[in-house]
Amino acid sequence: MAESLEDKLVYFQAITGLDDPDLCTEILSAHNWDLDLAISGFTSSPTNPSPNSSFSVPAAGGSGPNLTESSLARHDSGDPAPPGLAWKLITLPFYVVSGGVGLITGAVGLGVWIAGGIISRSLNLLGLATSRGPEADRLVPLPASAAEAADFVAAFERDFGGAGSGVRFAAEGFMDALQRSQREYKLLFVYLHSPDHPDVPAFCSGCLCSASVAAFVNENFVAWGGSIRRTEGFNMSNSLKASRFPFCAVVVPSTNQRIVLLQQARERQRKEEQERLEREAAEAERKHKEEEETRDRAAREAAEKEAALARRRQEKAMSLGVEPEKGPDVTHVLIRFPSGERKERKFHSSAMISSLYDHVDSLDCLKVEKYTLVSNFPRISYGPEKHSLTLKEAGLHPQASLFVEVDS
Repeated sequence: MAESLEDKLVYFQAITGLDDPDLCTEILSAHNWDLDLAISGFTSSPTNPSPNSSFSVPAAGGSGPNLTESSLARHDSGDPAPPGLAWKLITLPFYVVSGGVGLITGAVGLGVWIAGGIISRSLNLLGLATSRGPEADRLVPLPASAAEAADFVAAFERDFGGAGSGVRFAAEGFMDALQRSQREYKLLFVYLHSPDHPDVPAFCSGCLCSASVAAFVNENFVAWGGSIRRTEGFNMSNSLKASRFPFCAVVVPSTNQRIVLLQQARERQRKEEQERLEREAAEAERKHKEEEETRDRAAREAAEKEAALARRRQEKAMSLGVEPEKGPDVTHVLIRFPSGERKERKFHSSAMISSLYDHVDSLDCLKVEKYTLVSNFPRISYGPEKHSLTLKEAGLHPQASLFVEVDS
């Protein structure tokens, strides 16, 4: 911590030009070692203390001798006496005292400013006041960073005609623009403006005010610009190590709130999208394979079933033997199928009903396995219980007409 305070002291001396380390230490102590606040207070005070300045304080009885820092800091008797109230008032940096006076003055001025603003608005409503520009309507002054950004936007639109057609730069400080880019899930486009560079005018008018470029930046980014002549623009040029101009960068905040240049703006998003596409492709491939396997299995089953039917037809045809010639012991049978097809064959009258089923099974006219042979007049069903009867015993000799009834 001591090294940090020493660094602040050295930096404060370099900025303010004060050589007296004791005086600089008192100034920093009065501001709780806040370097920015101490520098701001020093540079804004109407009279800045110097190492050789002396402060005179009148004696209690009237016009006494002037007391300087050197005369109060030492006594002729030798050892210095404990500092009194006068010493504390004298050694207190003058700008601190003036700051207190300025605070009172500022409070009074704020009241006058607010009152003036109310009166001015009232006159505007009555049409008795003239317009003083857009900044005249601000009841609350902008922060320094936002004011610089607003000035840059106004100057850019004035010089290059970017209003409504160019890149829309945010009229706010860099950190506010960076936080807004986080909230809107966008990247931050940064442009650092160098008014003295000869290539800047052509770049601003020809590129940043180009319709296609502006549309792309406005759609995908939060844009922030700053002039390197102003404080925040200069600081950002140092942070981003800008050495050539015109200078543009795309930045994102890291987890430790540092600013890093974006090498691949949406690498993680592209990676996630690629992983999603790979998952979808793998899922589609899996479903395609399952469908192919289902079709192949169904085709195999159908082929196996057809092969089994073909073998069955062949076996049934072989079991029937040769069809007999006409004769007194031969029965003529006509079989009608559900498709309307008709088949005729002669059987020995001693053949059993089951031979009729073998004949139907040997034909390629029926794709079902469960069916029953039925006669119409009279209606008789020749089910499994009658398979062992001969054609003559079943009353089908010398001729019969049957039809196939598919079992439900």
